[in-house]
Amino acid sequence: MSHEEHKMGTKEKLVYMANQIATFFESKPHDEGVAGVAKHINDFWDPRMRRQFFEMFDEGGKGMKPLVIEAAATIRRPRQDAA
Repeated sequence: MSHEEHKMGTKEKLVYMANQIATFFESKPHDEGVAGVAKHINDFWDPRMRRQFFEMFDEGGKGMKPLVIEAAATIRRPRQDAA
């Protein structure tokens, strides 16, 4: 974990992680990149992480890369009662 990550709060870390995923997929064709970001988050982020992601997204997605913003349409929203 970098020094920068130690200073971040939980939500900021999620934005940082989502943007790292987007950075990887930026080298792919656009549609493939959007799908790749969504698939990675759907496959590897637990419902609690995705809930926090959508809290930030719904508040405007501050700091999120455009690829992350576009991918949000196909990222699964966790149920409210999910852990």
